[in-house]
Amino acid sequence: MLQLRNVSRSFDGVLAVDHVSLNVADGETVSVIGPNGAGKTTLFNLITGLDAPTEGDIVFDGQALVRRRADEFATLGIARTFQHGRVFGNLTVMENVLIGAHTRRRAAQSRVPLMGFFYELVNGVLPFLSRDEDIQLRQEATEILAQFGDRLLPRLDQPAYSLSYANRRRVEIARALALKPRLLLLDEPTAGMNPTETAEMLALIRALQRPGLSILLIEHKLAFVMELSKRIVVMDNGQKIAEGAPGTIRNDPHVINAYLGHGKRASSQTIPEVNSTLLVKPP
Repeated sequence: MLQLRNVSRSFDGVLAVDHVSLNVADGETVSVIGPNGAGKTTLFNLITGLDAPTEGDIVFDGQALVRRRADEFATLGIARTFQHGRVFGNLTVMENVLIGAHTRRRAAQSRVPLMGFFYELVNGVLPFLSRDEDIQLRQEATEILAQFGDRLLPRLDQPAYSLSYANRRRVEIARALALKPRLLLLDEPTAGMNPTETAEMLALIRALQRPGLSILLIEHKLAFVMELSKRIVVMDNGQKIAEGAPGTIRNDPHVINAYLGHGKRASSQTIPEVNSTLLVKPP
C-alpha cells in the first residue's frame, strides 16, 4: 500500500531522514522506533504531506505523493496523530471529531472547484439541504467515540481544553478515525499515559487492526511495540539501521547500541533486559 523509496530530507545540510526505504502492506502494522532525534517524526511529516522530501519517492496505492498537498494525502485515506497533541481546545469533543470527516463531505469530494463552492454556498443559505449528511456524520462520530468507552462518550459536548492530557490524545485519534483512513499513522499515542491508560490504548489499537486497517506507529514503550507490530523499523541519526520481526529486533546489536551506546555491556544484552525504563508492560 505504502512505498518509500530512498527518501531523504535535509535541513541546512543536515540529513534528518537519510535515504530511507519503507513498505507498509494492506492491513499491516509496522512500528518505527529509535532514540530521540532519530528522524521518526520527520518521516511521518513526509508521509502525510506536511513536509516534502529533498529526494526520493513516496507512493500510496500506486499514486505518487511527492509534490501533492497535505489535503490530497488525506483525501486518499492517510490520517495521522501528532507527537504533541493537537486538538482544537475551544471546540467540543464532537466538533473535533467531525473535523476529521471534512474530506468526506460532498463539497470536499467535488473534483470541480466551482461545484465545491456551490455546495458550500447552498449549505450556508439552505442548511437543511445538508441535514442528512450532518446527521450521518454525527452518528459515525458517536460510534467512533464509543470505541473509547467512558473516556470520551460522556464528554462529547465538553470543550477539548477541559479534558485530561490522555483524553485529548484519544480525541486526536478519534478525529483521525473520522476520516475513515486506509493508513493510520500514530505518533507516540501513549506518551504521558500511565500503565492503565497504556493498556487501554493497546486494546484500542488491537481492535483497529481487526478490520484490516494499515497502521504505522511511532512509540517509545517497547513492550507496547512488541505486542502490536508485525514488523519493526529502527532509525538512528536519520537512517534505517534495522528492520524485522519483533523477536529479531529485540536482540539486534545495532538496535541495542542505538539505545544504549556502544560497549560490551550493551552488546551482550537485549533491550528489554537493560532498557527497562522504556518498557511499560500492560497488565
